Amino acid sequence: MIDQDLLDMIRIISPEEQRILDGQAKIQKEIYMDAGSDIIDAKKLLDAGKLIDIRHHTRFVHFPEHSHNYVEVVYMCCGSTTQIANGQKIELRTGELLFFGQGARQEILPAGKDDIAVNFIILPQFFDRVLEMIGGDETPLRKFIVDSLRGVNSSYLYFQVADVLPVQNLIENLIWSLLNGSTMNRRSICQNTMGLLIMQLLNYTDRLVYPSEEEATIVRVLRYIEENYRTGTLTEIADFLHYDLYWLSREIKRQTGRKYKDLLQEKRLSQASYFLKHTTLHVDEIGEAIGYSNLSYFHRIFREKYGMSPKAYRDQ
Repeated sequence: MIDQDLLDMIRIISPEEQRILDGQAKIQKEIYMDAGSDIIDAKKLLDAGKLIDIRHHTRFVHFPEHSHNYVEVVYMCCGSTTQIANGQKIELRTGELLFFGQGARQEILPAGKDDIAVNFIILPQFFDRVLEMIGGDETPLRKFIVDSLRGVNSSYLYFQVADVLPVQNLIENLIWSLLNGSTMNRRSICQNTMGLLIMQLLNYTDRLVYPSEEEATIVRVLRYIEENYRTGTLTEIADFLHYDLYWLSREIKRQTGRKYKDLLQEKRLSQASYFLKHTTLHVDEIGEAIGYSNLSYFHRIFREKYGMSPKAYRDQ
């Protein structure tokens, strides 16, 4: 549960909400978007020079279907709201997170006085520093999730993380920083907090509720690669998920643009990079540890990816 003092700050009826309570039946579109458009414009919500800000969700009124030219993150502080994301109905409850990529479609049904949510308005370039901070090895699962969090695609991510204390603490810190932080270092604090939040969410992909069974399947495949990269096969994961092998192969290519073997190789080479940086294992031992019995092949594909031999990579 969010800190009570913070919640009281967000609970206050805004001038826009007061007009609605006084009888105005619709939102004031000019607050959010240009005439004739259904795209909420970051320029109307963010002061010049800002990459991130926060506003509390407007209650008591239906917000018609729209999209955004920024990344929006909805956090439910208490109560619930009904969100319709790309046509899918979501009951967003206390402590849950909903990320909207640029272009994703959103509609919101009226909320009551005690249904309190905040919206983070985030420009894509805000995430540049966040990704530098996260660092780490690029893997197919990490790339898939981070791209969605950054709004690279027109999808949404729905995290049921109300009982995950580190996530809740980081969100509360982010809200507090945006409402109370000094102008001197607020952006840096927010970027670092967001980086920590994304790192935590990457550990909780099992708490994602997916827009479709197909997307859920892809994340299961990518998680399988993370955990079984040394010996995992497409046949094994197809059997485990009870899917036809050829259908699954086509679906992986359709959703990721890459074949299973390419995703597997990317994870293996990422793991090789980690071993070279952080262990004293011999290069050939690393090749075997990540699943390559043909060590000449391992050396060749490593050079193709990183532009140097594994030994030169370690020395550098």
